Amino acid sequence: MSRLTQFGNALYTGEKSFDFVGNRVRWYLIGGAVVALAIALTILRGGFSFGIEFRGGSEFRVSQPPVLSEQVAVDTVNELVGQTSNPRVSIVGGDSIRVQTEQLTDAETTGLRTDLAEAYDVSVEQVTASFVGATWGQDITRQALIGLGVFLVLVSIVMALYFRTWKMSLAALVALAHDLVITAGIYGVLGFEITPAAVIGLLTILGYSLYDTVVVFDKVRENTQQDGEESRRTFAESVNLAVNQTLVRSINTSVVAVLPVGSILFIGSVLLGAGTLRDIAIALFVGMIAGTYSSVFIAAPLYVHLRENEPEHLKQGTKVKAPRPATGAVR
Repeated sequence: MSRLTQFGNALYTGEKSFDFVGNRVRWYLIGGAVVALAIALTILRGGFSFGIEFRGGSEFRVSQPPVLSEQVAVDTVNELVGQTSNPRVSIVGGDSIRVQTEQLTDAETTGLRTDLAEAYDVSVEQVTASFVGATWGQDITRQALIGLGVFLVLVSIVMALYFRTWKMSLAALVALAHDLVITAGIYGVLGFEITPAAVIGLLTILGYSLYDTVVVFDKVRENTQQDGEESRRTFAESVNLAVNQTLVRSINTSVVAVLPVGSILFIGSVLLGAGTLRDIAIALFVGMIAGTYSSVFIAAPLYVHLRENEPEHLKQGTKVKAPRPATGAVR
């Protein structure tokens, strides 16, 4: 039997145990500090950097130039439009230059195509130009927010009905907010653009985060339902046991999910230079890690915090602790 299997069995039976619930204030502080840091640094950096799909503007692509120099494009745009144009230039696919600017007139667009072709020593046909209106990005944002709102409402109702308590729904939503803020904060802190692909990634991690939390909560419900008059565990101890029993599963699930996403992130951003793959993979990679943390360290301890002072649990706790020795250890 492997060491991991033995370790998992020891956690499941209670032979070994980590006190996740007892140290919940520590986990709250860590999670809160990371969330606060993500928000503060994003604000200090001037907010999020939205892609052209959201802010609108003109986009040019130079295909297969002899030299992949971003500075050449910056200088070319500044010479034509002015130093305040602040163009965004990036290498795409390893063989193309993408240039994004504010909205240009038809004359400026034609002139910039010609200038870019001359600067990179390519034909004008190798330089494409397109315009993206800001209304398209606004429509995406509105639809994403509507979808998020509907999702949260439905999830709250389903979880409340399934687990027969709204407090599990609240704990799960707090953990979910923790994951979203941290993931979005990575984009703000590191200056990554918020693109439609990034929005898709953010919405995707909602399901993953809740899945991991529901797995833990399902075991919590099983343990607490088994606690009767003869139970030797308090409510908090039953929840903590459930977290320990699902810990190895949570770790295994996260590793299996994060490894391929990490591969996509590396291949998409480093090898292929594919912006879409990078944008969606960053959200998934960070969100999955944050989701694993929140399901173990935030959701379950918060659920205990919300319910441990209910009369039935106070009565059970008093009854269980009364005959114990000073250490109060329970297996």
